[in-house]
Amino acid sequence: MAVSVTDPDSAAITDAIRVSVPGSGLRQNLRAVGIVWRREIIRFKSDRLRAVTSLVQPVLFLFVLGTGLSALASRGMPPGIDFRTFIYPGVLSMSVLFTAIFSAASIVWDREFGFLREMLVAPVSRSAIVIGKCLGGATVSTFQGIIILALAGLARVPYDPVLILTVIGELLLLSFTLTAFGVMMAARITQIQAFMALTQMLVMPLFFLSGALYPLRALPAWLAVVTRFDPITYAVYPMRHAVFSHLNISPAANAALSPALTWAGWAVPVGLSLGIVGVMGAVMLGMAIVEFQRSE
Repeated sequence: MAVSVTDPDSAAITDAIRVSVPGSGLRQNLRAVGIVWRREIIRFKSDRLRAVTSLVQPVLFLFVLGTGLSALASRGMPPGIDFRTFIYPGVLSMSVLFTAIFSAASIVWDREFGFLREMLVAPVSRSAIVIGKCLGGATVSTFQGIIILALAGLARVPYDPVLILTVIGELLLLSFTLTAFGVMMAARITQIQAFMALTQMLVMPLFFLSGALYPLRALPAWLAVVTRFDPITYAVYPMRHAVFSHLNISPAANAALSPALTWAGWAVPVGLSLGIVGVMGAVMLGMAIVEFQRSE
């Protein structure tokens, strides 16, 4: 027997199974940002092996490479300055570099297993998903950097509150920019193998060209130009400036080991250097959002 659409029982059933879709206003987008950010934190907390292995390379550079090259580099170091002290700001940058870039790899995993599609069809702006992803990756990466920052005493760097807060802020800015860079690359890559190969091809050159292991002075002209196009250069320089400004060394030693970053002889202010990093992060975030808007 057919049930009339005007039947009261049928209308009650229809009302019971009606699905209510929330709007996509500012409140829902902010909630989406928070959920994606929290998901990144939970994934990091549940993957202890990832947290441990991501610290291995910075520790090796600081204590193995730094100690091994100390005898060779001591000839060019002022008295009282260890080579580990010099490379410490670069190691801090390394500690967030790999974590931030590879945190974006989860986007490729989510795409392969179908979870990303479920996120993209949610009634929220796709920009909220990208922002939450970048904030989550930046938070995780900064936490990794803070762990290396806790080892400052072993590199003969003082535990000065102003220095610690300054470096944490710089690490957070660098982490956000690098995560946005990784998300921008992952937005169009469909296989995790391709993403890992691409990041390996880009990450190490970016690190070595940033001046993390050597001062940016007396370089060949071509190398000096290339280092100025490396975004990590503009993050390593403020970190080294912050560290060496809290060391008890002569102005001449400070100028030799922490030279100013220059453009054709003009010294780039630290604030402008950090502003460049922030602008790069905003541009890459915008490009990542555009790529996600095009994704199906």
